[in-house]
Amino acid sequence: MKKINIVYPVAALLGLLFAFSQCDKTPPEAALLAPYAETSLEVNAGNWKTYLTIDSNKTAVPTPDAAGSAAYLTELNNLRSKMAAATAEEKELASWWGSNGVLRWHEIARELAALYNVPPNYITDPTTGTLVYPAPAFDPANPDAYPRAPFANPPIASRMFALLAVAQYDALVACWHRKFQHNRLAPYKNATDIQPLIPTNDLPSYPSEDAVVAAASREILKAIFPREVANVTAKAEEHKNSRLWAGANVQSDLSVGDSLGRVIAQNILKEWAAKDRMGMANNQAGFQAQRDAAAALGYTNQWHSLDIPVRAPMLPAFGNVKCWNFDDATKAAIRPVAPPQPGSAEFEAALEELRGFSKNRTREQQRITTFWSDGAGTYTPPGHWNRRAANLIYDNQFNEIRTARAMALVTTAMVDAGIVCWEAKYYYLLPRPTEADPSITTGTGIPNFPAYASGHSTFSSAAAEVLSYLFPSNQSELRAWAQEAADSRVYGCIHYRFDSENGLVHGKKVGEFAVARGRNDGSE
Repeated sequence: MKKINIVYPVAALLGLLFAFSQCDKTPPEAALLAPYAETSLEVNAGNWKTYLTIDSNKTAVPTPDAAGSAAYLTELNNLRSKMAAATAEEKELASWWGSNGVLRWHEIARELAALYNVPPNYITDPTTGTLVYPAPAFDPANPDAYPRAPFANPPIASRMFALLAVAQYDALVACWHRKFQHNRLAPYKNATDIQPLIPTNDLPSYPSEDAVVAAASREILKAIFPREVANVTAKAEEHKNSRLWAGANVQSDLSVGDSLGRVIAQNILKEWAAKDRMGMANNQAGFQAQRDAAAALGYTNQWHSLDIPVRAPMLPAFGNVKCWNFDDATKAAIRPVAPPQPGSAEFEAALEELRGFSKNRTREQQRITTFWSDGAGTYTPPGHWNRRAANLIYDNQFNEIRTARAMALVTTAMVDAGIVCWEAKYYYLLPRPTEADPSITTGTGIPNFPAYASGHSTFSSAAAEVLSYLFPSNQSELRAWAQEAADSRVYGCIHYRFDSENGLVHGKKVGEFAVARGRNDGSE
């Protein structure tokens, strides 16, 4: 492979410096999560509807050793030794992971999204001396060629969160089915001298739900972030070992759980991730055809990148990616109505509003703009809502499988929202406000894709719709958050008012499909 020289344009560096200077404006994670007793056993959860089907023979687990058998007594002795030898740090980790493993893995995923949310590098072709974009994907044989692969922009991050959540949920449904098939008591139920470090419950311990979650999460994140294989693998081992340090599981609970979680995650990667058409989302060769199609429909005043040097548009074919909660025909059927075209009275009125914000943005409007900017170095708008979901789940003390279900509903709604939003963006190709009037200054960076409709609005409205279903007492504040996220893009002069308003309508429709799935998954 030819050696390539990575260069960062000055404009890109300045943009990153601005973004990182805003990191302290991003709302902090929830306060340190403390373990809590999961009182609901969800005895029937093994029959809940999964997102993907899998041969039940592949999820079968060996019959565990009987409680009084020599093999099991040996496992109990080994557990006592592990607990006795646990260091203060290991005991802290037992508590950290014991505060809901599903949420902990989403926290890790958000951190990875932020780490990799750095725009792709330009490279200098050594033969021609010209700048080339985008930089190549990660190559294990040449890891330094592109140190931040993949670029975890909002669409890619939304897909990652959904794959993670679905793998966790499907794996836990399979886990619950096997738990109540074998009904092995937890070690502290069989040996009264074993005093766990975390709250206990009456849930069967075999297979371990934490080992299942650790393995499923590990496999998904390894596939999405190839440079993080060692780190993610180490976290999974830490998660599983935490159950020994805590006195919550014996080794066979963990070993079988690891195998089960891995099988389910590999099924997600093979049967969904490999077939969802994401591989063609950055199809630059088809972009001209999109321009031609838009022109044929009468949308001739089209968006162009304002980046210097000019970058190719971000993921022009992401709108073709397969949705989780509805089919391609539905995607087209719910496409937002056509936006007002440049030169029309409605368009000029929207543009005039932005001229006002550009010249006289108030402190509060700038605060809202910055708070919701979720730009480079952050975990993106889907990550913002992922964290809000996690905080609500923790506040309501969901057990692990209820947590996984909630995160799957929210994250699949958000990736579906991103897909339909990108489909509309490249269907209409509406210019950004700063292209329509270069005198307009933004309160944050200018995204490298068309204006209509607003991604923030669509992501936020979809998430708020699902979370309102899950947490009806929080509906008012959730809808207010979505409205504020939508307004932030208008205040920042990133979007016209109609971009945000129609994005909210579009996202709500997307969220309704996820809610319909939740009402029919057997969990209510």
